[in-house]
Amino acid sequence: MGLTVLAWGNSIGDLSTDVTLARKGLSTMAITACFAGPCFTMLAGLGSGFAALLEEEGLSRVPVSIPPSVSAGFLFLVFNGSLLMGMGSTVYGGTIKRYHSYIMFAIYGCYLMTCMALQFL
Repeated sequence: MGLTVLAWGNSIGDLSTDVTLARKGLSTMAITACFAGPCFTMLAGLGSGFAALLEEEGLSRVPVSIPPSVSAGFLFLVFNGSLLMGMGSTVYGGTIKRYHSYIMFAIYGCYLMTCMALQFL
């Protein structure tokens, strides 16, 4: 459920803002927001959550296990980011072609299928 419904619900505001920025010609700002928003959420959200848990429980450390779906998500994110930066900055000289958006949707589809396979296998 966190892989789809919760993730989409959490990201719909960012999606709307990023699409609006891109349509207004502020593509650099839209791309920056795509990375800065989730980065802030992961760093500040996890940091404050762990700090509160450790303070409340009186612990100095807490055991953490990373499920395979999170590892897969990280790998797909790195792959997509590398592809985006490589294609946009070197191959196409600072532009991103229209078909690259379809490549990103395909990568997301592969990510979802991979995570579902990891969940049920």
